[in-house]
Amino acid sequence: MKLRIGTRGSKLALWQAEHIRDRLHREQAIGSEVVIIKTTGDKFSSAAVPDVGGKGIFIKEIEDALLEGRVDLAVHSLKDVPTLTPRGLVFPAITKREDPYDCLISRSGRPLAGLPAGARVGTSSLRRQAQLRFQRGDLQILNLRGNVDTRLRKLDSGEMDAIIVAKAGLDRLGLAARITETLAPDIMLPAVGQGALAIECRESDSGVIDALASFDHAETRSAVAAERALLAELEGGCQVPLGAWARIEKQQLQLDARVLAADGSECIARHANGSADAAEKIGRQLARELLAAGADRLLRLAGRSVSGA
Repeated sequence: MKLRIGTRGSKLALWQAEHIRDRLHREQAIGSEVVIIKTTGDKFSSAAVPDVGGKGIFIKEIEDALLEGRVDLAVHSLKDVPTLTPRGLVFPAITKREDPYDCLISRSGRPLAGLPAGARVGTSSLRRQAQLRFQRGDLQILNLRGNVDTRLRKLDSGEMDAIIVAKAGLDRLGLAARITETLAPDIMLPAVGQGALAIECRESDSGVIDALASFDHAETRSAVAAERALLAELEGGCQVPLGAWARIEKQQLQLDARVLAADGSECIARHANGSADAAEKIGRQLARELLAAGADRLLRLAGRSVSGA
């Protein structure tokens, strides 16, 4: 059996797909090839994500290829995956999560607290922008899209004084030496699913599902299930001012979440814990607590609607 792996064509996406390809060969003695698919998010790489279409812009064309039988599995960054999965597709494996944190890279080598007032910090993520503004309202936040190389090039050319990106991406590409500071979760909670890879295939492909079973990491699946249930309850896509981080500590699932005003003027934070077996329930309940505390208003101000609001 030779499998076709669908992926975006960025350097990071290719690394992720090739990593799974190599694991399939090494651990399952299964051959596979990587098939590059251009997504809507890739076609409009300089536009703001909400202007392009929001949810699913980095995976829709890949899911279409799965449903049409042009590829056999797909490898995604889980943070790009909407909470609703198309009928006929499943995720048999969520791989062990890498470092979920965001990191700052500055041209001066200064950490976030050391950046001068008015420093230009680039990120396309509304989640990061809101948390940055909450921490440092004196900074100039600039929109920054593109792959990792593009973002680093804009930093190095002097367009910005610092950028914020996901640490896992830099680690995977061997660029960890560029990191100035890893941002602690009390400063910046990560995106839902950040640091984990999701492998998707057709529900009817039992052979592929069986081949991927050993790639699934139970603790990571529980953690991201809680985060994604929280996100679904809030009806949020990838562009909402929401940070969430779940993990297993002392055999208990711990979940922190934070919803902010897009301008950083307000922040509502809550924590929950419980059995990993109840991950989705914990996520939904924490979402309801956030909504009761006023998160619906902040999400509406950010241009998103919430059920019942």
